Amino acid sequence: MTEEESVKTKILFLCTGNSCRSQMAEGWAGHLKGDVIEPYSAGIEKHGMNENAIRVMAEAGVDISEHRSKLIDELSNREFDYVITVCDHAHESCPIFPGQARIVHRGFDDPPRLAASTATEEEAMDHYRRVRDEIKEFVESLPESIQNPKTRDDDVPLTTYKFFDS
Repeated sequence: MTEEESVKTKILFLCTGNSCRSQMAEGWAGHLKGDVIEPYSAGIEKHGMNENAIRVMAEAGVDISEHRSKLIDELSNREFDYVITVCDHAHESCPIFPGQARIVHRGFDDPPRLAASTATEEEAMDHYRRVRDEIKEFVESLPESIQNPKTRDDDVPLTTYKFFDS
């Protein structure tokens, strides 16, 4: 591990299937904050990569096409500073992490679920784009917004709810 890697904030973005929202968050964190954040993503389940998530991230100039869907167990040898759950199911099912991992919840709508009820592909993609942009805005505030939530200037619920010692 290089000295630079050891000073970066290690953040795991956790979602149900690690196919869409957590992948977008990992992609944005690496793209926008790679100098201060070492991002990871995983799921409680493994659903494979969502092609529409890959597509809307590419539209924004972020390539996540080489990402792969991972189970949380695949990262069990890593210690994280923060675990950010980006969906309610992952929030409710979040496993206990060893070490000093602080668990933070910031939920985002589920684009595939919303897209399923649309009449056109363009309407479906608009859900993906909106959530992509919301995740980008959240990631732009990292890591400061989770280190000191009082510095945040939005009114989106952010819950820090667990702190574990090994």
